[in-house]
Amino acid sequence: MVSIENVSFAYRKKPVFNGLNLRFEAGHVYGLLGKNGTGKSSLLRNIAGLLFPQKGNIVVNGFTPGDRLPVFLQDVFMVPEEFYLPDISVPDFIKSYVPFYPRFNSDKFRDYISIFEIPADSTLQNMSYGQKKKVLISFALASNAKLLLMDEPTNGLDIMSKSQLRKILAQALDEERCIIISTHQVKDLENLIDRITVIDDGKILFDETIDDISKKLSFRFAIDQTEVAEALYAESSLAGNVIVTANTEGEESKIDLELLYKAIVTNSRKITQLFHA
Repeated sequence: MVSIENVSFAYRKKPVFNGLNLRFEAGHVYGLLGKNGTGKSSLLRNIAGLLFPQKGNIVVNGFTPGDRLPVFLQDVFMVPEEFYLPDISVPDFIKSYVPFYPRFNSDKFRDYISIFEIPADSTLQNMSYGQKKKVLISFALASNAKLLLMDEPTNGLDIMSKSQLRKILAQALDEERCIIISTHQVKDLENLIDRITVIDDGKILFDETIDDISKKLSFRFAIDQTEVAEALYAESSLAGNVIVTANTEGEESKIDLELLYKAIVTNSRKITQLFHA
């Protein structure tokens, strides 16, 4: 689906990432995690062909994104964090943009905006930022593009809307579609993501499946201070200390992506050794 080989990118003299290697396959939801300014959005734009790497190659479904061929564009949809929508009604928006996506499913679109509780005849400019984002997400999913790129999709959404988004994304995933979600709000989507990629300072710190994470790491409460001191990551809570440690007992625990991210950023060397021993 997406192959990134030895890719380097910079804004003028400011390097963003160097020698990046990644693969994204169909049938999965990928979580691209990292602090603001670490290159997540730039990577998505390179994949979409909106930015161009200085070195290396990006191939999406056999196409080079930077060529911007129509057959490539009809199968890729990016939901950016910041966007502009024209001052038109939702039906007119659909009428204007549907021709670019030949597999667009109008029934699915109506289902999605119904779940999001968006009036079908609303005018876009009279909507809040969160409502506009929900219209754009609904269009993206209804486009049936094989590659869906989402940059901080939960920003601007309230608690109920985030729940609705999880429901819609779960419905939309199939074995031919790849969804890559860039976010720092990992709690919002942790039950959907099945592979985690962490970027920090333009480098890949971590890239593993949820299944492998659950086999290698344990997430639990601990009272014993020796256990806390030996953990890969620990933080105090009202009930004691919650820790991330090596899963030596072979018992799978519920993954906490927020704790996982903190553990990776603060203790990447030991965690990398654990996964590649």
